[in-house]
Amino acid sequence: MKAQNLLYFGIGSTILPLSGCCEKAANTEKPNVIIIYSDDVGIGDLECYGTGVVPTPNVNRLASEGVRFTNSHTTSATSTPSRFGLLSGIYPWRQAGTGIATGDAAMVIRPERYTIADAAKSAGYKTGAVGKWHLGIGSKTGEQNWNGKISPGLSDIGFDYSFIMAATGDRVPCVYIEDGSVYNWDATAPIEVSYKGVIEGEPTGKENPELLKLHPSNGHNQAIVNGVSRIGYMKGGGKALWRDEDIADVITEKAVEFIEGSDEPFLLYFGTNDVHVPRVPNERFIGKSGLGARGDAILQFDYCVGEILDVLDRMGIADNTIIILSSDNGPVLDDGYADQAVELLGDHKPMGPYRGGKYSAFEAGTRVPMIVRWGKNTKNGTVSDAAFSHVDIMASLNKLMGGVRIPDTAKIDSREVVEVLLGNDTVGRDYIIQQNASNTLSVLSGDWKFIRASKGHSYDSHTDIETGNTPEDKLYNLKDDIGEQNNIIASHPDIVVKMKDILTTEIAYGI
Repeated sequence: MKAQNLLYFGIGSTILPLSGCCEKAANTEKPNVIIIYSDDVGIGDLECYGTGVVPTPNVNRLASEGVRFTNSHTTSATSTPSRFGLLSGIYPWRQAGTGIATGDAAMVIRPERYTIADAAKSAGYKTGAVGKWHLGIGSKTGEQNWNGKISPGLSDIGFDYSFIMAATGDRVPCVYIEDGSVYNWDATAPIEVSYKGVIEGEPTGKENPELLKLHPSNGHNQAIVNGVSRIGYMKGGGKALWRDEDIADVITEKAVEFIEGSDEPFLLYFGTNDVHVPRVPNERFIGKSGLGARGDAILQFDYCVGEILDVLDRMGIADNTIIILSSDNGPVLDDGYADQAVELLGDHKPMGPYRGGKYSAFEAGTRVPMIVRWGKNTKNGTVSDAAFSHVDIMASLNKLMGGVRIPDTAKIDSREVVEVLLGNDTVGRDYIIQQNASNTLSVLSGDWKFIRASKGHSYDSHTDIETGNTPEDKLYNLKDDIGEQNNIIASHPDIVVKMKDILTTEIAYGI
C-alpha cells in the first residue's frame, strides 16, 4: 500500500484511531449496513440541504438522526465509474473499461476483484444488491444469454442475493435480473438484445414516434418499451418487461424483503433508479411536486427511503444499522428526454451553489449529498464539512463490520476513516481525486481545487452542462469562489506544483 499521508494543505492526517462509542459498538455487536445509492440526485435536490423545494421528509428524518455531509464526493461524475469506486475501493481511472457501461456490457468488476461484499462475507455477513447496477454482467460484452443463466454474476463478487437492473432505465434490456436470471422470464417471448443495429420488425422511437408517451430530446430513440424509447435495441421480454412506473416500488419491495429475511448481520447495497431518466414516476406521485417528472421522482425517492426506515423500525434493528445515503454523481436536468425538467425548475437548485453537474469536472459533478446514521454512534443533526471520498467507504465499512484482513493481492485506494463517517473527525481527507466523464482528473485539497488541462468539449449542449475540459490548467480557491468562476492559477504557482505532485504520485501508484 502507498503511504497514506502524501501532502497536506492544512487538512491533517486521515488515518485515525477508533475511539469512544464507535470502538465500543464495534466490539460488542456487528452492525447491519445499508448503502442507499441514489441516481443523479444533486446536493441541492434534498430539502435538508437548503436549496431544494421538493419535500423530502424521510431524508430529512435521516439527517436529523445522523450526520449530514457537505463535502462528500463520488470518485467520478458518472454512474459506472462511481459505483466501481465505491464497491471496489479503487479509483476507476486506474482500470480500463470503467466508463459508462452499455446495457449488454460484461462485468466491469471482474470476479478476481475484491469488493466490499467479499469483505462483508468474510466477516460473516449476508450480502445483497438490489436495484440499479450498471456495472455489467456476464463474461463478454454482447454475448449474454438473456434467456438462461448469465455468468459470471454478482454472486461471483461477493453478493449472496441480487435483484438488479442490468444497466439504467434508459438502456435495454428492460427486465430485472434475479440471481443471474431474468426475473419472471417469459418462454413465449425470448429476449434478444443488440447494441450493434436495429432488430428487424421492431419499432423504434426514431421511426415510430407515434408510439411514444415520453419523447426523447436527444438520442434515446431506439427500442420502445412501455411507450418510452431507449438506448439500444431489444426484442421480446413479454411479461418480464418492467413498467417504468413500478420500478421504484418493485426494487424497494425486494430490498425490504431482503432485510426482513436476513439473519443479522447483513449488508445491503440498494441502488435506486430515481432520479435518472427516463423519469416516469408512479401515478401516485405525478403532479405532486409542481416541478414535473423530475420533482415527482424526488418525491418517489424519498418514499423509498421511508420504506427502508420503516422496516428497520418494525424489526427493531434501526439502532444497530448503519445507513449511508448518497448519490452516484451530480444532477442533470435534460439528459435525453423532453420531460420539462428545465422548464419547470422554478426556484429549485439541484446543483446548490456549485458549477457544473453530472459529467463535469466542476464541483457539482462529484460533490453529492451524503447522510450517515447509526443509532447512538452518530449524534443527531450533525453537519460535517469533512472532506470525504466514496472510495473510502470500503475500508471504513470493513473496519466497522469486523475489520477482516483485506488480502495483500487486493490493493485498494480506500482509506479507513471511520471517525469521519461518524462525524467525530470534521476535517477528513487531505485531498480528493475527482474524475469527469472525459477522464479529466482534478484535485480538491482544503479550499484549493485544481483541474488538469484536457481535450474535449468545454460545454455539452445536450445537457447544458459545462464539462470543465479546457486546454489549460485551472486553479480555484473555493473559500472565496465556491462557484469556480475565477481561475487564479497564475498567481499561485506553489499551490499548482503541489497539486500536480499529488496527481503524479497517485497516477504512478499501481494497483
